[in-house]
Amino acid sequence: MWPTDLYLISGPTGLEATGYVAHGWVIEAYRTLSPVERAGVQFAGVLVVASVLLGMLQGYGSRAVEKSRRSPVISVCVGLPSLLVVGMLSSTGYFILGSSLGTFFGVILVVFGLTVLPAAAVIGVASIGTTISARLGRDALWLGVFVGSLVAGLAGLSLATTVALASVAIPLGLGTGVRILVGSGGATKPEERSVPPANKI
Repeated sequence: MWPTDLYLISGPTGLEATGYVAHGWVIEAYRTLSPVERAGVQFAGVLVVASVLLGMLQGYGSRAVEKSRRSPVISVCVGLPSLLVVGMLSSTGYFILGSSLGTFFGVILVVFGLTVLPAAAVIGVASIGTTISARLGRDALWLGVFVGSLVAGLAGLSLATTVALASVAIPLGLGTGVRILVGSGGATKPEERSVPPANKI
């Protein structure tokens, strides 16, 4: 009985330790960086990911940035519950990685979260950067990406500022993406309306 009890007690502890090692080293490595190094990493990371993502999804990316700029409050209101759902799915996938279902379902849920959240953050940061560049007199997507990356880099000088920027950019980008996906089935051109205009009735 004693070896069996010891195995049952130590089993979950081993899984928890493995899970901590799996994700804890990333946080610890980030914390060990100096503020200047964090700023450089965040600037380069956001610039590269935004350039690749918006370059691959040119139509979707430009629409997402434009929609988030037109109605940022609505995007954030939609993005907050969406962020909660994505976070719960990713957390569920992470916690079942050590089970028999985790080999398939857990990996899918974790990869889903690791794909959606950075993409949403990039869209949100690009929207913020484009808004700032437009205020300065130059409204261009590429300049907005650069300015947004610069803002992300400056936020890296302080962990609190980084968290504040992420708490705004991720819901903003995620909500915009959800709005575009939900509204993609609607009519975007006047000739696609199901009901004719009033002057033609």
